[in-house]
Amino acid sequence: MKELLSAAIEAAQNAGQLIRENFGSTLVVNEMKKHDIKLELDVRSQQLITDTLLKHFPDHAILGEEGDASGEGPVEWIVDPIDGTVNYFFGIPHFCVSIAARDQQTKEKLVGVILDPMQNELWTVVRGGQAELNGQPIHVSSRAEMSQAVVTVGFSKSREALDAGFDRYKRIAYDVRKTRMLGSAALAMAYIACGRLDAYVEEQISLWDIAAGHMLVEAAGGRVNLDPGQRTNGTMFICASNGLLPIESYL
Repeated sequence: MKELLSAAIEAAQNAGQLIRENFGSTLVVNEMKKHDIKLELDVRSQQLITDTLLKHFPDHAILGEEGDASGEGPVEWIVDPIDGTVNYFFGIPHFCVSIAARDQQTKEKLVGVILDPMQNELWTVVRGGQAELNGQPIHVSSRAEMSQAVVTVGFSKSREALDAGFDRYKRIAYDVRKTRMLGSAALAMAYIACGRLDAYVEEQISLWDIAAGHMLVEAAGGRVNLDPGQRTNGTMFICASNGLLPIESYL
């Protein structure tokens, strides 16, 4: 576990330095979609992460937003090289690197790392261990009533998912203290793990967006519910919370 965690931190820090140094510069756009942007820097960041991980574990596999690398070893790495690419492109300093490792056979998650390179915040967790932020233990909030809660709602990239998200947002927004739409699923879950947010809901999310965050939230005392996506194959519906709020009744 220590070796896996050390390699994940090294990879995240290497990628974090790359994207921090390029923040605010002229960026090469590989693809401009209606509700998303793909940058050349996404690809470069993932390649740097891949190179770092495979330097330590040449037989491991990589499952990433920007492509996969096959391997016959016991571990598969799940990588989002820039979670919050649209924020990054528009100069909004809220994005991160997310890296998780899981057992190839059992799919049990082993290690999770999320790095916010702009705030110099590093969340880490290993299987059976305590969730930490910059080396200090963290825990979800103790807020148990919706009227006290700050909830973030993500809006996905298809019309159908957006419509479902709007309906859900209305039901939640009337009853909570505040809602936030921040643009990074991984950071939303990291924020739940350390008590800054109380819940996060999104209609359509990919594994690399939430693999490390899933580990963090549960290790910090929270709860994560995942269901197969109803609109796009390979995606999931997610509801993550501190485990105290009755957020499921709004879904």
